[in-house]
Amino acid sequence: MNAREILEKVKTGEWSVEKAEGYFRRAPFEDLGYAKLDTHRKVRSGFAEVVFCSGKADDHLVRIFEHLYQEEGEVLGTRASREQYALIKNVCPEAVYDPISRIVKVEKEGKRRTGRIAVCTAGTADIPVAEEAAQTAEYFGCRVDRIYDVGVSGLHRLLARLEDIQRANCVIAAAGMEGALASVIGGLVDKPVIAVPTSIGYGANMKGLSALLTMINSCANGIAVVNIDNGYGAGYMAAQINRLAENQPEEK
Repeated sequence: MNAREILEKVKTGEWSVEKAEGYFRRAPFEDLGYAKLDTHRKVRSGFAEVVFCSGKADDHLVRIFEHLYQEEGEVLGTRASREQYALIKNVCPEAVYDPISRIVKVEKEGKRRTGRIAVCTAGTADIPVAEEAAQTAEYFGCRVDRIYDVGVSGLHRLLARLEDIQRANCVIAAAGMEGALASVIGGLVDKPVIAVPTSIGYGANMKGLSALLTMINSCANGIAVVNIDNGYGAGYMAAQINRLAENQPEEK
């Protein structure tokens, strides 16, 4: 919970002043021995800790997921396998899993989504990374437009959706091969573009390195680049930008 949520609970009488005081006096992390859960991250940054599932021992993953769910009432996990989802489902029956993005999550009902983020891909093979970005942004309260398979080999497909892209507060461009999509979009919009190189391509793509270098060397303005296949990082950054845009007062 963030500070505002706690104060609202005190205001409505759901929490006593003493209970809120006790919450703020707690250590800023919960030590499980093998992991130190950053339970105050949402108080500091506005977004709670997220679980990177890949590589975690089964027991560790389940306990981490369960503790964060008990703390926040919702939790997001990335890079989860079907087997890990089955284990999480045993302790969090509300958990859902998307095999494309490999995201497992429990979300609060009726979550309000604001602003607008456009998530674009060069091809359909880039969709798993794009979905990780899109679902991360949605989890953090953003409206998302998915604009897939609009790569530079058929530029008319991108131009047909240009109005939707231009009205977003932030654009995510996921592309493999040579990674040119981010540069093209960067020259067409007046909002930040987050470029995500993907590991899609033939041998000289070097598992995404060629797309990464193209994006870093882009001549278009306003482009930031995250790591190869890092849809989560792009979705998180886009959510921060979207939140800033939505909190700006309208010009009179």
